[in-house]
Amino acid sequence: MVKNYLKVALRSILKNKIFSFVNILGLAIGIAAFQLIIQYVHFELSYDKFVPGVENIYRVTLKQYLNGELVTASAENYPAVGPALKAELPEVTSFARLYNMGYKNNLVITYEDAPNGPVKYKHRHFLYADSSFLPMFGYDMIHGDAKTALAEPLSAVISEKYAKMYFGNEDPIGKMLRLQDDDFNDELCKVTGVFKDLPENTHLKFDVLFSYKTLFNRGDWAPGRYDGSWQRKDMYTYVALEPGANPAEVEGKLPSIIRKHEPDKEAGNRKDILKLQPLADIHLYSQLADEAEANGNGSNVYSLGLIAFFILVIAWVNYINLATAKAMERAKEVGVRKSIGASKEQLMRQFLIESAILNLVALLLSFGIVTLALPLFNATSGLSLTFSQLFQPWFLASCFLIWMAGSLLSGFYPSFFLSSFKPVSVLKGALRTSGKGSFLRKSLVIFQFVASVTLIAGTIIVYNQLSYMMNRNIGMNIDQVLVVERPGVAPKDRTVYSSNVDVFRDEVLTNPDVKGIATSVTIPGKKREYKTAIKRYGRGDADAVTLRINSMDHHFIDVFGMTLLAGRPFSPDYTSDPDTSIILTSSAAKLLGFKTPEEAVGQTLSISDFQWHPIVVGVVNDYHQESLQKAKDPIAFYCTLYGGEFYSIKIDTKNIDQAIEHVKASWAKAFPGNPFEYFFLDDYFNRQYENEQQFGKLAASFAVIAIIVGCLGLFGLSAYTAQQKTKEIGIRKTLGSSNGGIFFLLSKDFIKLIIISIIVAVPLTYYGMDKWLNGFAYREQIGLWIFVAAGGLVILSALVTVSFQTIKAARVNPVDALRYE
Repeated sequence: MVKNYLKVALRSILKNKIFSFVNILGLAIGIAAFQLIIQYVHFELSYDKFVPGVENIYRVTLKQYLNGELVTASAENYPAVGPALKAELPEVTSFARLYNMGYKNNLVITYEDAPNGPVKYKHRHFLYADSSFLPMFGYDMIHGDAKTALAEPLSAVISEKYAKMYFGNEDPIGKMLRLQDDDFNDELCKVTGVFKDLPENTHLKFDVLFSYKTLFNRGDWAPGRYDGSWQRKDMYTYVALEPGANPAEVEGKLPSIIRKHEPDKEAGNRKDILKLQPLADIHLYSQLADEAEANGNGSNVYSLGLIAFFILVIAWVNYINLATAKAMERAKEVGVRKSIGASKEQLMRQFLIESAILNLVALLLSFGIVTLALPLFNATSGLSLTFSQLFQPWFLASCFLIWMAGSLLSGFYPSFFLSSFKPVSVLKGALRTSGKGSFLRKSLVIFQFVASVTLIAGTIIVYNQLSYMMNRNIGMNIDQVLVVERPGVAPKDRTVYSSNVDVFRDEVLTNPDVKGIATSVTIPGKKREYKTAIKRYGRGDADAVTLRINSMDHHFIDVFGMTLLAGRPFSPDYTSDPDTSIILTSSAAKLLGFKTPEEAVGQTLSISDFQWHPIVVGVVNDYHQESLQKAKDPIAFYCTLYGGEFYSIKIDTKNIDQAIEHVKASWAKAFPGNPFEYFFLDDYFNRQYENEQQFGKLAASFAVIAIIVGCLGLFGLSAYTAQQKTKEIGIRKTLGSSNGGIFFLLSKDFIKLIIISIIVAVPLTYYGMDKWLNGFAYREQIGLWIFVAAGGLVILSALVTVSFQTIKAARVNPVDALRYE
């Protein structure tokens, strides 16, 4: 019986070659698109889930309030938090701290005993870690014991990649690495372990770990600073809870620990709140300050998952539409089978098997499409998938479910519809397509194009917002600004270091292609969440406001083209500026109660954190320190000449390469032994939009695929419509109708459906994308032109698709058309 079903199904598929081809191709493209998107979604959702016991590991985050206002919500915490939670909460089985100096400071690590001379690299991705960190996160060790590798001071664990970079084929265990950083530290550390290179799907990316106890060797003050302090937040703190422990109950105990260890804070109008953040949630759902790496965006990931689902449903809808449209051609087959005893169940089984075969062929074809599309998909998504990686158990299981679901969903209604025909009516030729069947087909076509219009309009809105943010004036000129970070190897004598900085500045400025150089602690595009309480001198604590603190030197305002609204810039003519002066942005001045920039100049402020009473010497325009997703922060600048982390160099656009070579030579002269690395500030600033750019590219790509799949279905339906109206076309042509008239006859119904789709899609798209845009402090408005463009593109695509069949039908000889049965 099954063999007979298969034989009949294959015969039917081969008999209707065009419709079978359209169905298979549409399904294959839809399935391939779905497969690619779920690879991306699965990767984003898999972050940190490789960690054993991930469900019991939490990061302890910190919110700081001043006068009831949130000052910062940070991924970092105080050094003493971990030990306190372990000592006072029985649910906490262990804690691990990471000191993230590696994400803030430059470091040069040298293997001085290499056979062919010292091997030296500059690093950013290094951390100081408690000895409990490796066992807690379960990293695979190639050499060394995870439990003891970081137990002693001056010990280091490195990645497999870095072991090869430094030691080649030598055994790294016991080798000495020299650590030199821009905080004037110079230490020798012993390699005690090598771990396998970290997977990409982790929120922590590092290649070197130094033992946390190394920090204690830096002076008598160090243990109190790095182990028992509740003052300075610069640690990532992770805790492992007992299996079965309720994190909400544990979190409820944290306020009492804060009150115990910080009794003075609430009295000073300050408040700290600790939260437990699940490890697996950090990548997609954490938008905190001081993150080690840029995180993903959960809403974008789920939006792409929804797009994948819609594309797959559109492909299934194509099958249903074409199968029901072909129902009249198969009516006699059904009538004959029923008249010789075939039951409704047997007929449904036959059509479901036919659907299963088509879906299986489409699934197999989709693997070929995925293989061909993989390089382009990797370039668009930022992943590095290979064909072999696709066939993991979860992926194969999802493919099986797609096949089963597709076979049933796309096959059930047509099989039910066809098996319901009455044999007497069919054999008499009295059967006509029902209004219900026609209504369903029209509804499904509308659904397809609602999805297509929504995807296209949404993609245009995403790109429009990106263009708006990337081209908007941020309040300063960051074009053609080359940035060099301060050297990783600095002499311990700070006077010598200051002299080297002067040499670098002076040498750089000897080239006429260099227009200026400025030093600062931070640069636009770099998150700097440190804020402090500032008030006008003589006012009470209740009048204090929180301002972000940045630094600038004498030349910062000129290099970045900022506008001085009142007062003066920092100047070498005022040697006391680093000790006595401060510059405010205009919003900071207003926040402090000054009605005009001029009123602020000459006024004394009080900054309790520094026990400092600076005088306002100038007011500058507001600017965007971070992306336009956030509002401009009110900022206070202090003067720094040698303590900056960045050198920003304005260069002439005509001779960029020569200017870079000159800066490199100047760097080598001033800071010998330091690798030279640079970047351009506009590129650096725009990296903040990488998530949105990637989302826009993926959405645009799959919006095009959705249109292609929808048009494939339209192609099949238009072929069927032309076939059904063959005699009518013959009569009309006999009566003098033109080819244009025939084209209008066959395409008008489809255009009506697409216009209805556009009408339905507009409010849906507007509502969803307006909510998305509300997440930006500065946003573009959704213009009517976006929906006109999206609707016009869909109509044009539909007309081109339908025209293939309508033109073919219009050219048929009227005599042949009138003979058609």
